[in-house]
Amino acid sequence: MIALIEASSYFQLASLAAMADAGLLPEADEHVLVLVNGSQIPELTTPLDQVPGFTKLAARFDRVVDFAALLAPRRPFQFNPREDELHIFERLLRQAWDLGDGPLTLVLESIQVNPARALARIFFDAQLWVHSDGLMSYGPTRSKLALSLRQRLMGTIHVDLVPGLAPHLLAEFEPERKELHAQQLAQVFTELAVDAHFDLPASSALILGQYLGSLGLMDSEEEFALHVQMLQEAVNRGITSVLFKAHPSASATSAARLATVGAEMGLDFRLLKTDHLAETVIASVRPQVVISCFSTGLATARYILDTEVHAVGTAMMLQALAPYENSNRIPLSIIHALFVQDIPAPAHQEDTDQLSELLAAVAYCMQPAQLPQLRETAEEFLTENYLGFSEHFKRRRITKLDLPPRYVHLASSKRSLPSKVRGASRKVLRRGSKRLDKLSKSLGRLAK
Repeated sequence: MIALIEASSYFQLASLAAMADAGLLPEADEHVLVLVNGSQIPELTTPLDQVPGFTKLAARFDRVVDFAALLAPRRPFQFNPREDELHIFERLLRQAWDLGDGPLTLVLESIQVNPARALARIFFDAQLWVHSDGLMSYGPTRSKLALSLRQRLMGTIHVDLVPGLAPHLLAEFEPERKELHAQQLAQVFTELAVDAHFDLPASSALILGQYLGSLGLMDSEEEFALHVQMLQEAVNRGITSVLFKAHPSASATSAARLATVGAEMGLDFRLLKTDHLAETVIASVRPQVVISCFSTGLATARYILDTEVHAVGTAMMLQALAPYENSNRIPLSIIHALFVQDIPAPAHQEDTDQLSELLAAVAYCMQPAQLPQLRETAEEFLTENYLGFSEHFKRRRITKLDLPPRYVHLASSKRSLPSKVRGASRKVLRRGSKRLDKLSKSLGRLAK
């Protein structure tokens, strides 16, 4: 048995290495790491096999293959073979990766999107495991899986980023859940930090930039203003040194403008030009606070690396995010609840677990057809807690799903009258229209 372990990001690579150390990966005679550059513009990002510490991380696996290199110049996320091509690609990959003709196990990221979905289709009889590294694993499955995929789903392996919080990903299939504890991932970050050397002050603020323009949520000026708010938060805390780690897809011009504003605010602004993970920087520098919007780095900093964090702009983003079922909603709700509303993580809660109840309600509102069993939980939570958590929900969504509280439902002409009354009104209007037509014709004839 050969297990193919797919990684499309540096953070995933570190998480999979920790999962291998913890013995969470499926048993196999050989574990093959499959590199897939998940960036939409891979030409502008550092290949996974060239990131700092790759040799150490890859040593956990028997060998490494590069799917992105095999597909070039086609980008991995564009790879979507037709049904009549699947057998051809299976033969190609088995030969290129020396897989033989034996059974396979696939450990993939989200199997709802390519290239993970394409690999699951190509190896049509392989057992499927889904590994998850980020906050999105706490959200619902974004679309219905094909029968050929869900029949082979064995389970999930997720990082316990928020202590005690259970994921909703693929919950409708009741998969086996394997959990990577925070401390096990922290050991990998510490290992990577040994070879990372930053000449930076410790009493600083680390700002993690997010390329929110790629989500279509704001334009470049709005995103720039959000980053300026992050600088202001550092000033408000009396911090004079700021380390800014830009998103890999962000433009250099934006960072230069931010540096100018930082200098005007009296800050020692330093742009971090490094391929190291934010977590590696945190483990090495130990900043006073980490500031961002809804980056997963806020959760890893707080719960894995025991560093103070601050979230900026989450309330505005919760309302701007569209459509409601956008998979970024769960990370946003988590970060806003934890670090703006100060709701304890489930493992740190002695009484009512409000965070789990909140996310169950949000998950149901996002995907009611996928998670009908959560409707009762959503109704109870909204009935008791809507006023305190209204920013996580939209009135249009609550109205559409006929959820409480009823007083926030949007007024609608169709909802204001019973169906029988609406039907009768339409009949009256049609009759009146016909009578007007007849009268108009009669008047026309008299005029002649």
